[in-house]
Amino acid sequence: MDALQILVLILAGIGGTAVVLTRRPVDQVIGLSFYGLILALMFFVFQAPDVALSQIAIGAVALPLMVMLALAKVRRDEE
Repeated sequence: MDALQILVLILAGIGGTAVVLTRRPVDQVIGLSFYGLILALMFFVFQAPDVALSQIAIGAVALPLMVMLALAKVRRDEE
């Protein structure tokens, strides 16, 4: 395995752990977005650029946006 592949795998492990250990939902969503970008980079390094593009579109943009909108709605309904 290449050193870059090992580095990206370590970053993915650290990023996933950071998302899980974060307590505030807004911070989790921001971490989730960065984690999605790390996963996209990992897919690109492992020579799967089509999967990397899908990961950027869904995992780094659409999913965090939907979660943030849901959090905003929940907070608005609580007030």
